[in-house]
Amino acid sequence: MNTYSSSESNRKKNKDESQTFQFGPWLIRSWKSHILESEGVQREKFQQDLNLPQIPEMVFAENILRIHHESGCGIEFNALDALRLVDAFNDPIKVAASEEWQTARSNCQHIKNVVAPFDWTFTTDYKGTIFEEQPGILRVCPTTQRIDIEKLKQKEIIHFYEDVLLFEDELSDNGTSILNVKMRVMPTSFFILLRLFVRVDQVLIRMNETRFYHEAGTNFILREFTSREESTKNIPESLHTDPNAVGEHLKVKKEIFEKLEFVCT
Repeated sequence: MNTYSSSESNRKKNKDESQTFQFGPWLIRSWKSHILESEGVQREKFQQDLNLPQIPEMVFAENILRIHHESGCGIEFNALDALRLVDAFNDPIKVAASEEWQTARSNCQHIKNVVAPFDWTFTTDYKGTIFEEQPGILRVCPTTQRIDIEKLKQKEIIHFYEDVLLFEDELSDNGTSILNVKMRVMPTSFFILLRLFVRVDQVLIRMNETRFYHEAGTNFILREFTSREESTKNIPESLHTDPNAVGEHLKVKKEIFEKLEFVCT
């Protein structure tokens, strides 16, 4: 029988926050803190670990969502691992699109800082960081099973909810790139949405979303990754800043459906 309990730490004077929630065999923890400082140990770690010529304007290095199964495996979401997957050497946006963007902003003083030989949109196909206390505890394999989205739309009691921002950049006032992860725990299941939303004004809108779903009593999590993209000229302008509504107007570029199975439960 599953038991559910939650506790939240006292808010510290430096505004750091932590939450802990127990969902059956799962220990769920989240941490929130301040923006990465311009110098110091953490800044040095990012510079050493990443080959990027620059990082997002707002990186929340200590913001973490972590789910830990009692078998000794789990998933963590953090900014550093997400940024490791950004292309540090090539600009993936087509040359034509970049030229169109530059022409539209010929008077922009920041254009040279934004258009550089690396992915200045900070696009990442990060799907979370899997960890195992012992090799072989967690097995990842393709699956034909799908998350029941209609079931998720049904109203249920929310025992736990969290929204963790990992990084954000305004692309020198020419768009936005934001990565955040949300989680909610219902009486018999939990759902996680990791979303990268990229908008390059007058060029494109891109969304990389990874959904995770687990039902209590089962020994697996369903993980679905979807990458979507579309030219802004084909999207109603009123939706350009609304990640929740714009998705249906974007073309699917890539999909990956996986089952994360706990071998030792």
